[in-house]
Amino acid sequence: MTSADPVVSVHDLRKTYGPLAALDGVSFDIQRGETFALLGPNGAGKSTTIEILEGYRDRTSGEASVLGIDPSAGGLAWKARLGIVLQSTGESGNVTVREQLSHFAGFYPNPRSVDEVVVAVGLEDKEKTLIRKLSGGQRRRVDVALGIIGRPELLFLDEPTTGFDPEARRQFWGLIRSLKNEGTTILLTTHYLDEAAQLSDRAAVIAGGKLIAIGNIGEIGGVAARIPIVRWREGDAIREQRTHTPTIVVAELVKQHGEVPDLEIIRPSLEDVYLEMLGENTTIELEPAL
Repeated sequence: MTSADPVVSVHDLRKTYGPLAALDGVSFDIQRGETFALLGPNGAGKSTTIEILEGYRDRTSGEASVLGIDPSAGGLAWKARLGIVLQSTGESGNVTVREQLSHFAGFYPNPRSVDEVVVAVGLEDKEKTLIRKLSGGQRRRVDVALGIIGRPELLFLDEPTTGFDPEARRQFWGLIRSLKNEGTTILLTTHYLDEAAQLSDRAAVIAGGKLIAIGNIGEIGGVAARIPIVRWREGDAIREQRTHTPTIVVAELVKQHGEVPDLEIIRPSLEDVYLEMLGENTTIELEPAL
């Protein structure tokens, strides 16, 4: 694998359970050092994709390469190059934060120092506390700490800030940016669209097992989806108009009507674009619970 090769490469990935297609022809690449967000509603196929790439689930057909290796054949040396933060983990509750991190650090050839990781995830005041006595948000920080202790080349983050308060989320974003600056490639799934917008270089949207959009974070959905919207009330009705010149439209409305009730200019965010795309793909099958 050369530095120019994609860290993750997926082509026509499919996973079926009898007649149900949990994944139906998904294709994308992730370049070295890139933060790539995989977005979609529950049951869309995100977790299936991630688990195939992590080597936890076999694919039905298609091609997949992670760090130059087919994940279905990845051995211990390959796994040591990955960091994985699952939605939930089964960490032992009867050891302290420091003990758990020290134990996991021994599994890797070039781990980060425990002190560095404890500070990075904001648990320096809890490092001697038993994990079972931590709050849900603090346990989530332990999950993240275990994911980065091995200094991974590729880090999977599956809903990493679940349970974080707003301040903790912002601190976590700083940690992810520092990992990116070190050259870590990151595959992120999140339901927080502002988080994807803040952290990601590119994003892909999956719905019903199909890839419905992919692109740079500021361009996904196409130019038309990001045209500003002027919205106002006219009697009992809400009117809106998409326009490249919203101030001109507003000026004309004021000229015609004077005071315009509930007048606003909306510049579509990633969340707006995402929800509009999902509205156009409303037939979404759920993955089976295994």
